Amino acid sequence: MNLVHISIGNLKRRKAKAFLLVAGLSIGVAMVVAMFGITHRMQADVERKLDEYGANIIIVPKAENLSLAYGGVSVTDASYDVEELGEKDAELIKTIKDSRNVSAVAPKLIGAHKIRDLSYLIVGVDFPSELRIKRWWQLSGRDPEGAYDIVLGKRASETLRIQTGESLMIDNTNYKVAAVLEENASQDDIALFMDIREARRLLNKDGKTSMIEVSALCSECPIEDIVAQISEKLPHAKVTPVRQAMTLRMQTVDQIMKFSIAVSIVVLVIGAFIVFISMLSAVSERTKEIGVLRAIGYRKSHILKTILIEAFIVSICAGLIGWLGGSLSASLLAPTDIAYTGIGFDMLTFTIATSIALMIGMLSSVYPAVKASKLEPSEALRYF
Repeated sequence: MNLVHISIGNLKRRKAKAFLLVAGLSIGVAMVVAMFGITHRMQADVERKLDEYGANIIIVPKAENLSLAYGGVSVTDASYDVEELGEKDAELIKTIKDSRNVSAVAPKLIGAHKIRDLSYLIVGVDFPSELRIKRWWQLSGRDPEGAYDIVLGKRASETLRIQTGESLMIDNTNYKVAAVLEENASQDDIALFMDIREARRLLNKDGKTSMIEVSALCSECPIEDIVAQISEKLPHAKVTPVRQAMTLRMQTVDQIMKFSIAVSIVVLVIGAFIVFISMLSAVSERTKEIGVLRAIGYRKSHILKTILIEAFIVSICAGLIGWLGGSLSASLLAPTDIAYTGIGFDMLTFTIATSIALMIGMLSSVYPAVKASKLEPSEALRYF
């Protein structure tokens, strides 16, 4: 009979002890795997939501002096103080090397126009892109759809005395107020938003763009790389990253990772302690058995290997069960708006789970195994 058979036989004879040992270690591994999976998906979800929550790159025309009135562009009653960007510049941004990390490109044309003998700020936008970037907007009404749908800022609506669903005549063209933007204490409150193509016609700015806001993912590649690539594509523009947005995103993700690591360390320490106490207790209960084995010729190395083989078997079983349990928990507890179905086989997660189980199980069993190997045959005499 070899040592592996002896170790398996010992585990079979002590099924309750073996079950508790596997359960204790597998719970710890499962928690780590679940935390890893949930945190990974939470991180992806937070990055996705934050990257959609506003622009983190602003593109404006280059100028020696620029007095800002709306997002980096100065506006007067007659014309802009600086030359506009081109209509195709927004499309060029989508051709940069890291275009996969650009989630939204929102061009704008900004100008002043007289309505009912008063000057109002006209902002021409691509509504789908604008609404994607301005997730915090609260519209009282519906999303604009047609070329003649407009959105009024709260103060502009009050000044014009026009509400959602009513019509507004501008230069003999009838526009429908699709929605009124709730007050948000910004320049948006005094603006009139319309389709950028219609704004170009109304302001006689054919093919022009005043500024471009870009929402870019900053987890897979540094934001500075995206800025450099856009600057290369648009040498006539000033490309500026919004540092506050980047800092918020990276700090949020960093806090999530730190929390996950801290919890995982605590769980692993508890799991190691459980294995250590269980193995030490098992060695104490088997003093008679180990003494008899030593008396019939088993060397210290044999006893040491027998205990470690048991720990190895328990660790492998715990790693597999912990991986299955942790993966299932991650699939059930991860945020519901993250696309994820089933457990699936992730080689990295499986390797991490089994490695953690083996490391904890084997290291926690070294001292009990060494202690068992040092038992002398005379110890067994106390039990006869």
